[in-house]
Amino acid sequence: MGLAPCSKALLTQLALGHGARRLHISAAYRAKAKVSMSRFEPSSFISYEKLQSNVDIVRKRLNRPLTLSEKIVYGHLDDPHNQEIDRGRTYLRLRPDRVAMQDATAQMAMLQFISSGLPRVAVPSTIHCDHLIEAQIGGAKDLARAKEVNQEVYNFLSSAGAKYGVGFWKPGSGIIHQIILENYAYPGVMLIGTDSHTPNGGGLGGICIGVGGADAVDVMAGIPWELKCPKVIGVKLTGTLSGWTSPKDVILKVAGILTVKGGTGAIVEYHGPGVDSISCTGMATICNMGAEIGATTSVFPYNHRMRTYLEKTGRAEIAAVADEYSDLLVPDQGCEYDQIIELNLDELKPHINGPFTPDLAHPVSEVGAAAQKNGWPLEVKVGLIGSCTNSSYEDMGRAASVAKQALDKGLKCKAQFTVTPGSEQIRATIERDGYSKILGDVGGVVLANACGPCIGQWDRRDVKKGEKNTIVTSFNRNFTARNDANPATHAFVTSPEIVTALAIAGTLNFNPETDYLTAPNGEKFKLEPPNGDELPSKDFDPGQDTYQHPPADGSSLKVNVNPQSNRLQLLEPFDKWSGNDLENMQVLIKVKGKCTTDHISAAGPWLKFRGHLDNISNNMLIGAVNSENDAVNKIKNHLTGEYGGVPDVARHYKANGISWVVVGDDNYGEGSSREHAALEPRHLGGRAIIVKSFARIHETNLKKQGLLPLTFNNPSDYDKIRPDDKISIRGLKSFAPGKPLTAVLKHSDGTEETLQLNHSFNETQIQWFQAGSALNRMKEIEGQKSRCC
Repeated sequence: MGLAPCSKALLTQLALGHGARRLHISAAYRAKAKVSMSRFEPSSFISYEKLQSNVDIVRKRLNRPLTLSEKIVYGHLDDPHNQEIDRGRTYLRLRPDRVAMQDATAQMAMLQFISSGLPRVAVPSTIHCDHLIEAQIGGAKDLARAKEVNQEVYNFLSSAGAKYGVGFWKPGSGIIHQIILENYAYPGVMLIGTDSHTPNGGGLGGICIGVGGADAVDVMAGIPWELKCPKVIGVKLTGTLSGWTSPKDVILKVAGILTVKGGTGAIVEYHGPGVDSISCTGMATICNMGAEIGATTSVFPYNHRMRTYLEKTGRAEIAAVADEYSDLLVPDQGCEYDQIIELNLDELKPHINGPFTPDLAHPVSEVGAAAQKNGWPLEVKVGLIGSCTNSSYEDMGRAASVAKQALDKGLKCKAQFTVTPGSEQIRATIERDGYSKILGDVGGVVLANACGPCIGQWDRRDVKKGEKNTIVTSFNRNFTARNDANPATHAFVTSPEIVTALAIAGTLNFNPETDYLTAPNGEKFKLEPPNGDELPSKDFDPGQDTYQHPPADGSSLKVNVNPQSNRLQLLEPFDKWSGNDLENMQVLIKVKGKCTTDHISAAGPWLKFRGHLDNISNNMLIGAVNSENDAVNKIKNHLTGEYGGVPDVARHYKANGISWVVVGDDNYGEGSSREHAALEPRHLGGRAIIVKSFARIHETNLKKQGLLPLTFNNPSDYDKIRPDDKISIRGLKSFAPGKPLTAVLKHSDGTEETLQLNHSFNETQIQWFQAGSALNRMKEIEGQKSRCC
């Protein structure tokens, strides 16, 4: 790109956003972009010098080699000299470099930030409008409709960003994680994002972690952010990717090995000679879907593939500094992992995972037989490529190479076929280079640069709700009803090239490595392995300018929320802990089996209420299965004796002064980072969630909102709780880290049982509970500061 090289003296103020001095972006790139270059201004508060200094302090203290993830995480410690460090046990206080929020979660995050009373964010932060655009007809019309339908929300986010110093990526910009990769991620960065797939940035060597909005508020407020010191799972890659095998197959295989909770509490760190055969965006794909194994995040070591990607996206100066600090951006020789997985890429075969869970792994060669055995529909109704996981230039190129082979033989897709570009830059570039035309000619519909069907924003009309059918996607999640709100849809996740091949064949029972297609003239032919350039030879076309930079001083600006709005609602503080034990709480629902954040707070049509806590609370737990009757959204109201919807019964209890608890199974809260799954129970009168085990983000979100996430000391105690029980939680007056609490079950037959409940609260988190929420505690601290100063 012709960018001027820089020396170590340049603070690697690399979190490309607002503030500080500009990078020397080349005139050629600037002219080509035709966009505001303000988004390229560096402004991180951490330099590689600081990162190196912190790492040196910690390495000397621990007296051992460090993994890459340890270097980056410990390099961002607030107090590297005194921080207690014990993987899997202690809580770290960290200083992330920046924050990113997608529009659905940014509403609540910004509402919480506004209620904090702070004048401006303390770290570079951005909002990305990608979740509220529904796929219906095609990109341009869907985007126009979204701008009209969501105008109130977009105006709120835009004006809040301007007032509080947050960059705003307008609708149509693209998916948050692709934008981050193209603009903000870099080797060694620590970035938190209010979306569970934030780990996508690990493809550029960063520690990028998905969190709830309250965590983002902490960082934006300049408060050290807490994270339990992660364990480190090493995945050693050998061999070379080739043929039909893609980066997606690496994580599909790993998901099959570790399951949806095998990565909980750990960072997955890829290393070994096989890494160099994977493109930068391919590494991002692998890191992105690490969210499906519960991992805190995933990361790859800095290498020449990352350097090339930085150069192609106008950041050669960053690459030059990263080269100087390359030893800091790879694991130390002799470092130790808590677990090791070895994968030989020479032997890895194309995979397809599902249905209904992303860890049910099958080689593509075997999925047809598995479908016949299990009664899964063989006909592929729709193939969908794109999403934050697989929408890079390389992904689109490989899919187009498969499509062109079919077109050359006179074939089009038997299934419906949709294409979602990851960003405006990707859309413009694949249109310029002819990929869009090929994908359209084979039968594809190009959707808006947004999340769309991946998160349930899909106005699907080809099947009726309840109709059993199969779809294949290049997405990351395939939970029941996630994509189209139809619980009978069998969704499978795989690579874009396999999706394209199966959409052409129209059946799951097709292995492109061995099976033949039939051309209209009767000719039998086999698809050749896909190919696609890693990056465009003519550089990227950035497309339209979709970025709004915040003014230097937004203090005079106003952010208005209409009190009559059904989309936005200012927040009222939650009540503080009374100082007493929680007595005679009603079991609202005893949940049976898998309960993801989709089950707790559904997306799809409910996304429009993400800024209005009372309205969105009408979806609380409506997807959870009631153990009493195996029904969904049908529980007994123990005041009236009648059955009703979960939110309705919860509201009735709250109106009558009755607190309640939820009882759940393993890995409760798996999936998205959406904090609404914690806000809604708190808003409707919940006090505790008692389960066998939690997913990481959801457990933290519950703590942030003043709820008690508790786990059975003996998982079989789950069976002792009856749906009509009343539960008292005792020991709260002496609530302390590592000290279990006691639950007393009062059964309707007059008998009682006592259970031990464990928790993971530290002292700071206990203060959140006592104050009523983390936000309440923040305001208490700010009030103490103002009084003493």
